[in-house]
Amino acid sequence: MNDGLILYVPGSVMILALLIKAPTLRRGWDQPLMRAVCTLLVVGCLVMFLAAPPTISAVNRFTGIVNFSAPLVYSALTAFSGSCIVLVLQWGGGPPAVVRRATRLTVGVFSAVTLLIVVLFAIGDAPVERLRDLDTYYANTPWLREMIVCYLLAHTVGSSTLTLLCWKWLLRVRPSLRPLRTGLALIVLGGALDLGYLVTKWAAVGARWAGRDWDGLSTYVAPPFASAAALMVGSGFIVPLVGGSAAWRDFSRYRRLHPLWKALRGFAASSVTTVPLTWWSPIGIRLIHRESVIDDGILALARWFDPAVRDAAYEAALGQGMCASRASVVADAAMLAAACRRREAAAAEAAAAADREAGAGADQGLPEPYRLDSRPLAALAREFRTSPIVAAVRRDPAAL
Repeated sequence: MNDGLILYVPGSVMILALLIKAPTLRRGWDQPLMRAVCTLLVVGCLVMFLAAPPTISAVNRFTGIVNFSAPLVYSALTAFSGSCIVLVLQWGGGPPAVVRRATRLTVGVFSAVTLLIVVLFAIGDAPVERLRDLDTYYANTPWLREMIVCYLLAHTVGSSTLTLLCWKWLLRVRPSLRPLRTGLALIVLGGALDLGYLVTKWAAVGARWAGRDWDGLSTYVAPPFASAAALMVGSGFIVPLVGGSAAWRDFSRYRRLHPLWKALRGFAASSVTTVPLTWWSPIGIRLIHRESVIDDGILALARWFDPAVRDAAYEAALGQGMCASRASVVADAAMLAAACRRREAAAAEAAAAADREAGAGADQGLPEPYRLDSRPLAALAREFRTSPIVAAVRRDPAAL
């Protein structure tokens, strides 16, 4: 079993990704992109599990055919290479007719190679079972030699095409599309690792043709490359799909609001901060709760706001070359930081009494967008955490 962990682990990760995306894939099954994603994940899982030595031994024993796993694994790997290219074609978009023709051509070519692999194995002779080194052991055997070359060529073409297309696409994608850029970068990294796998395989097989023994490259060096490559490529296709989802956007906003929530939760009313949340609470509920705590904290601090601090911070931000909208957010963050400091400096009992006296009028002067929209809240949280102007005010409200 330990021999198969290096392949079972990435295979399990791909199964987990498939289960996570199952509802989305089911709802969007009529879309070619969703079908391509599902095919890629299913075939990738099959490759990882079928290529593990324990599975190879079990399949050979179950079928009663020596080395039956060889054409099975090579066919699955060829199908995976083809499905990667199909997914990139669907992912990249373009005129529907052109995409359909390219997809049909890719499916036809890789299907023909898969069929050829099966036929070559059927007419060849592989009497000795090889769990880890079939490529090199039968590298000079008629028909099996051609079968090995077919799968290596198909995989080389598929991997090289995938890596090149994603690299070109990565250079054109706008920096603002972070999930897509991250996914493409992971695929390119996976493609580079897969090319390392192919180099070691070709080198070991070529050495056999030349009468030399470099079998260790194929047996011990290539599998880690294949495992890492599959993990990177599978993750690369999943990240943009997850990153573009509503749940991911909610999680991103939830994470960005953490500095503001941490600073203000001590000022919010206990009725807001003590709302029960479990570890399985949806991220959307958690985001609403975090925004409520921040809003309530700002309300509690409203009577401590100093317009002079805001004006000074605004002028300082403009002096640093910031645009008016960002300077306004920096100024609000600085005023909020000064209010936190002044509020913390006050005696607890006196502050509580002052809050009770303020009552319903505490929201006067409160910047309205921060109560209604989490996007300005996220910008406020970013400046609250990173702005040097806010840091200076936090150290000394009179610094500006």
